[in-house]
Amino acid sequence: MAGVLHLHRARRTAGADHLRRRGRARGLRSEEIHLLPLMRRIRHHLTALIAGAAALAGLACRQDETEVRRDLGFDEFVPAYNRHIANWLTEQNEATLRERERITAEIANAQGARLESLRIIAEGLDRDLEKWRFRSGLGDYFRFTTLDELPPDLVWEDGMDQPEIGDPAAKKGGVFRRFIPSFPPTIRPFGENANNSFRGEIYEAIELPLVNLHPETMGLIPGCAHRWAVSADGRTTYFRIDPEARYSDGVPVLARDFMVSAYIRISDHVVNPYSKQYFRENVAQFTVYDDRTLSISLPEAKYLAPAVAGGIPPSPPHFYAEYGPDYNERYQWRFPPTTGAYEVREADIVKGASITQTRVKDWWARDRKYYRHRYNPDKIVHTVVRDESKAFELFRAGELDTFYLTRPDYWYEKSEMEPVYKGYIERVTFYNRYPKVPRGLYMNVSKPPLDNRDVRIGIQHAVNWRKVIDVMFRGDYQRLNAFNEGYVHFSDPSIRARPFSIPQARAAFAAAGFTEEGPDGILRRPDGTRLSLAVTYPATPVTDRMFAILREEARSCGFELRLDGLETTVAYKKGMQKQHELSLGSWLITPPMPDFHQFLHSTNAFDDKGNPRPQTNNTFVWGRPDTDRLSERLRTSRTIEELRDAAWQLQRIIHDEAFFSPGYSVDFVRLGSWRWVRWPDCPETRFCPPVIYDPHEVFVQWIDEDKKRETLEARRKGIGFPESTRVIDDYRIVGDETPESAEPGTPPEPTNPPR
Repeated sequence: MAGVLHLHRARRTAGADHLRRRGRARGLRSEEIHLLPLMRRIRHHLTALIAGAAALAGLACRQDETEVRRDLGFDEFVPAYNRHIANWLTEQNEATLRERERITAEIANAQGARLESLRIIAEGLDRDLEKWRFRSGLGDYFRFTTLDELPPDLVWEDGMDQPEIGDPAAKKGGVFRRFIPSFPPTIRPFGENANNSFRGEIYEAIELPLVNLHPETMGLIPGCAHRWAVSADGRTTYFRIDPEARYSDGVPVLARDFMVSAYIRISDHVVNPYSKQYFRENVAQFTVYDDRTLSISLPEAKYLAPAVAGGIPPSPPHFYAEYGPDYNERYQWRFPPTTGAYEVREADIVKGASITQTRVKDWWARDRKYYRHRYNPDKIVHTVVRDESKAFELFRAGELDTFYLTRPDYWYEKSEMEPVYKGYIERVTFYNRYPKVPRGLYMNVSKPPLDNRDVRIGIQHAVNWRKVIDVMFRGDYQRLNAFNEGYVHFSDPSIRARPFSIPQARAAFAAAGFTEEGPDGILRRPDGTRLSLAVTYPATPVTDRMFAILREEARSCGFELRLDGLETTVAYKKGMQKQHELSLGSWLITPPMPDFHQFLHSTNAFDDKGNPRPQTNNTFVWGRPDTDRLSERLRTSRTIEELRDAAWQLQRIIHDEAFFSPGYSVDFVRLGSWRWVRWPDCPETRFCPPVIYDPHEVFVQWIDEDKKRETLEARRKGIGFPESTRVIDDYRIVGDETPESAEPGTPPEPTNPPR
């Protein structure tokens, strides 16, 4: 966890050619935030200059002040920000009260559906009022006090009841070699251009926040904190920092450093709107009791509150002593001391070519449970290889240690090669338990005729995802059934995607008024309106071929699917501007809980004038009081039962309203590794913990130097080893796929028939 770090890390898109070599752009999906500035910079108050010696003295004082004030600036920031938050809370409370009074007056005269809608709105406003009162009662946002104020009845936990991660047989040492498709524009953890695809490799996957989640059980495990406790109301988590917690330069981690982490991300020295909104709206208070004890309060109680509050990493104040308005330039290529196992040294940044991570000598957590069998290579070298086919050739030659083979062309064709036949490269199919990426068509319901439910249902029956799976992906992938599928407790297993069906598609289109067929075979309304919509997608060889198939199948249903393939960034921006009709989307949401708020809440759909709100992830442009209430309830639920109830209802609404056409999913990773790269094979971990998207991100692999020498010597002599292609399905969850009709003319009944 990193960046602004909360339980649902900054969302990222999962590319159409998933798992090829995943870019870990944790924030590609968090540009939805458009915010007000948080505070003015602290003003420097200087007396007016006067003539003569007084003027020179004043100038000298000003120069001295500039030199003195070239420090972190945290102490000056705290009181100013505390005042800002107090004023903001007052404004929010007053605005909510006014809106509550208006809704109360409207309720008195409302009836039927409008009355129910207003009651839902009133319920949300009452919850907001309680939240503002709670936060105002806490006092300062950044607060310093003593241990005497710790509640005496806290029940402290340490998370030591979870299984080990990794393999005790793992060896330290060696160099692990990977490729990256481009060189990052900066290695800063935040600020301008920091939200790039490489950031996760050196920050999110490495640094330790206060607590972490176990990548198999999703239980809480220690990070920088070795103990934690939750208040009776579930809103405040108390943390005791591990006495041995150190940065990579040996400086101890202190409680104040977590406040500093917030400060450097929300001050006006950086343009970081998502962080500013996150800390303002999702953290109610930081309290430091002593150097090793702090608490973080949330505005509302949450399930797994310690993970939500404790996902914030510390920031070393001594490193940021020169923090100021020129932060972006000054810190552009400076890697901060880390709490994690790997650092990036200045000499290991070869601009445009490579970046090397080096394991921290005497890393403080090297012998801690959950970390002692991980982070094994001495170095991890990331070499820039812009062309994927060239990267594969480097892998084939033994210049790269692993390569993703998930795409069928790599698995069935390209990896059928001598290094595999001779056992130098080992192939594995690993079934994970990661929630399924909601990959499919996102329908903009603000664009007619997509505001008509029957049209949307017809489109679902007219999009032949099964043919895409069978033709392009050799039948290896699965049909996705629902939005946010694959969360063990929080996904409704009864929901099934509507199958491709010409009769059912045409019946739904007819119910929407498209009753006539034009000379080109496309349906139209009596007024001449054609059933024609554009689908926006990032143009790649894979997606171009996929949509060529979908277009032809849709035409057989009387639906014209116009292809709007664009450069990836352009396609993304078009969706963020809500200028699309249909768009291909795939968002990666971090477990253990699904997230619906950013995709369904009306605040992310419309602005104050009722226009589609740009730069949010609600690309459905969907807003309704019941989905608002449920998505808010999901955010504030404290039990599995409450979460499941809200999540299942939201999944059912998405299915019934048919504004998301579920595409395909992949529940496995296929990976090629040179045989000197070893993966766990022990009772605690079979190859890799299961709740992962990329096996590399938990760092359980290691380099066996003896096997490397043996393999290289055998290759020189032309000697082979037994071929190794394994399937590891210990963690696989087997479920029924959507029943698809064998004959288009005799389709099964849809889950939700057209009306």
